[in-house]
Amino acid sequence: MMEKPIEEDERREILVSRASSSCMQWSQWQLLDSILPTGGFAHSFGLEAAIQTRLVSSPEDLETHIVHVLDNTASLLLPFVYSALKSPDIETWHKLDQLLNATLTNQVSSKASISQGSALFRVAASVFTEIPNLKMIRDASLGSKKVCFHHAPVFGLICGLLGMDPKTSQRAYLFVTLRDVVSAATRLNLVGPMGASVMQHRIAIVAETVLEKWMDREANEACQTSPLLDVVQGCHSYLFSRMFCS
Repeated sequence: MMEKPIEEDERREILVSRASSSCMQWSQWQLLDSILPTGGFAHSFGLEAAIQTRLVSSPEDLETHIVHVLDNTASLLLPFVYSALKSPDIETWHKLDQLLNATLTNQVSSKASISQGSALFRVAASVFTEIPNLKMIRDASLGSKKVCFHHAPVFGLICGLLGMDPKTSQRAYLFVTLRDVVSAATRLNLVGPMGASVMQHRIAIVAETVLEKWMDREANEACQTSPLLDVVQGCHSYLFSRMFCS
């Protein structure tokens, strides 16, 4: 029995859908591009303070530290990414932003989160103009004193509006964290560029295990797994000399 031929209008819809999906992938990849000026490279995620307090003094210590940073990020922040991308609307995002602001008691990490989140939202609203909701949500929130623009909920909101699936979005958040910590280690002369690339590739296997452990959790399940890292990062503002903001 012969298949029914595809009508011209249906064929056009399929082609448009495929083209739209392909274009959306370019936007999704750009969200992870280090050239996107979101300010992430201005932060070391507590690594600079860890070096000066002698918690990290060798490449081996560095690798252990990065794994702990990833685990802590996954347990504490991935739930906010997941909850925001599941319901990418202004009401849900405002609630998650306020909840994370109350959760981050460490002033250094809280300021870093707000700084990076604000920059990411500003850039995304300007770059991804094919998604008018981004600019609309940002403009509607700028005058509110209750909104802080924390990074994790902003990232989740953008991923949701870009059509990224939950697992890819959460993996992407861990990738950005890993990328930025390794970059900070390179600039702090803990490891060379080649060694940093090898280390990042090796840690990626561990990062995937961390993702599988903590992904798809709601914001009310967020928790700290490495409180020592939080304490050390809180000392960053007391360092005599600093290269990074956090």
